Amino acid sequence: MRNIKIIEVRSEIGAGTRGASLGVDAIKIAALDFMSSLFVNIPTEVIPDENRLLYEPVESPYAKRIKGVYNMYDRISHSVQDTIKSGLFPIILAGDHSTAGGTIAGIKMANPKRKLGIIWIDAHADMHTPYTTPSGNMHGMPLSTALGEDNIENKAHKLDNNTIEWWNKLKNIGKIQPKILPEDIVFIALRDYEKEEEALLKKHNIKIIPVQEVRKKGVENVVRQTMLHLSKCDDIYVSFDVDSMDSSISRGTGTPVSNGLKEREAEDLVASFMQNHKICCFEITEVNPTLDKENLMAEIAFNILQRSVNLLLVN
Repeated sequence: MRNIKIIEVRSEIGAGTRGASLGVDAIKIAALDFMSSLFVNIPTEVIPDENRLLYEPVESPYAKRIKGVYNMYDRISHSVQDTIKSGLFPIILAGDHSTAGGTIAGIKMANPKRKLGIIWIDAHADMHTPYTTPSGNMHGMPLSTALGEDNIENKAHKLDNNTIEWWNKLKNIGKIQPKILPEDIVFIALRDYEKEEEALLKKHNIKIIPVQEVRKKGVENVVRQTMLHLSKCDDIYVSFDVDSMDSSISRGTGTPVSNGLKEREAEDLVASFMQNHKICCFEITEVNPTLDKENLMAEIAFNILQRSVNLLLVN
């Protein structure tokens, strides 16, 4: 049995589309609609956000609102660290995916000598840097901050000194760099990335399990394959971006992509991972109810959350 703590992160400063900061409350509304007491029975911490920056001019076009993202990393990393040190299992409900870098930092800060594996269930690689980004949106960069990666060999932009300084601070948060190694990442449902990210994926031979493989081999086989690949890791973090699901059901997210997971496939995948005792942290991110109809995306996310919590409480 795991003792759980929910960490609510209503931040959307790393996204290009507005509305992800409302995702946490949309999931809580789904819980009410399903008459669930999940949010009543589990202790919750709310992380203060930096969303006021959305109304201010952007200083760094290739790393938008990076100072605010740094502040979010700092707050989240300490919250996750304290949660793990207290013997609790952190479940993070986040707005945009940029803050996942803070989650990873917090896990490493809690146990710096333990080898950390990452299961990244997402349509996107999120391995851009300020040197390569096509948009400047920082929800496309969290894995690069954790890897301590600049990807200079594929750079498309010349950065100002201020951006370089803040980017280096972001990579070094928790005074641990790198926090993860490329061989300790498994992507599931990855299908939308740029050539600069593809160069990193190929350079490091990073493990990718496409949607077609999930469908062909089945969830159990994919979970077994993933855990085997990460067998040398002491702890494993699961980050679930709702855009990993097919765009026909993931309308309520900022960057939907076709040919994704079906609802049941996503739910079964996450549930199977939650039964493994190496899993140390779980995150759901990028629910955007302003883009949705009848709160469908949040309801699906809540079903995944509810099933995961039930399994954590009995395993």
